[in-house]
Amino acid sequence: MKLTGKLFLGALLIGISSAQAQLTWEKKEIDLNPKAGDAEAVAHFKYENKTDKPINIKNVRTSCGCTAAALKKNDVAPGESGEVTATFKIGNRTGVQQKTVTVETDSAEEPITNLILKATIAESVQIQPTFVFWENGEAPTPKKIVVSAGKDVTLTNVDVTSSSPEFQTKVDKGDKAGEFVITVTPTDTKKMVSATLSIKSNIPQIFYATARVTGPAAAGG
Repeated sequence: MKLTGKLFLGALLIGISSAQAQLTWEKKEIDLNPKAGDAEAVAHFKYENKTDKPINIKNVRTSCGCTAAALKKNDVAPGESGEVTATFKIGNRTGVQQKTVTVETDSAEEPITNLILKATIAESVQIQPTFVFWENGEAPTPKKIVVSAGKDVTLTNVDVTSSSPEFQTKVDKGDKAGEFVITVTPTDTKKMVSATLSIKSNIPQIFYATARVTGPAAAGG
């Protein structure tokens, strides 16, 4: 019985020692607020090996192609610190964006750790409306799209390209500072056609709106 008890105690101590071999993270979730017009948002997830055993980071992967994760080294010695750097490419995204970085280690206690990057992205440019349309046979009167600068953004110029020659566009300055008005006119409305309007400015992002001539209205509609 005494031998069995010693063996059990020894196994328990080994299990506790093994369980302690894990990374300690300063934060597992980081909130970022990039400025309007920023191309990327970067989060630094800092860790430390507070145990007396080396830990190997076997793999780091992200939840989407718009986010990249990197670390300087895979082996973390006892007492050593480091970080996983997560870079999120903003593109044309706005609002709250949440991305996951999964870290795999050889730790028996915590082999997988999920890190959360949350970015709240302000609109650098506001476009109203993003869709203009004409019904089949409707008079081809011009319709307007207003482009205005977001908070803390300076909009100095706007240029528009239509994917279809069936729609003509013209850009004028609006009544307010940092505001531009796009006038869209179809050549005719006798056939169904649509176009993507690519909106470029001094801000390093391309925005889009849609112009369309729809089918004939339903009878009785």
